[in-house]
Amino acid sequence: MREYSGSVFLADCPARLAIEIIADKWAVVVLFALSREPCRHGELVDLIGGISRKVLTQTLRRLQGYGLVDRHAEAGKVEYVLTDLGRTLVKPIAVLTEWAHEHGATVVEFQESTTDRVHPASPSRPATAV
Repeated sequence: MREYSGSVFLADCPARLAIEIIADKWAVVVLFALSREPCRHGELVDLIGGISRKVLTQTLRRLQGYGLVDRHAEAGKVEYVLTDLGRTLVKPIAVLTEWAHEHGATVVEFQESTTDRVHPASPSRPATAV
């Protein structure tokens, strides 16, 4: 595995851009959906549970701005397709998806086991005396 210097902590580090892209759950889901085949906007809405048309439009525009997705209009139909650069993210996204399948249940179990622990005070949860 490649070793990285502390530059990932610098504001202008290219690795931070990659992290910014994949940290957006909708971006990752849209990229993965488009890895299967080009899709129309409505097809993506139907395929991706829970995404609104507005959020999908914003996500597609952002991905276009990164050069990861192209918008193709032919005969009155618009399709979205991954660019060559966008396809380079399919494998890392697949690895993260595989990790989630393997370890997701463990994360959920941990979250459920900690619900009874004392949490820091927040505006909606007053502090409790110990």
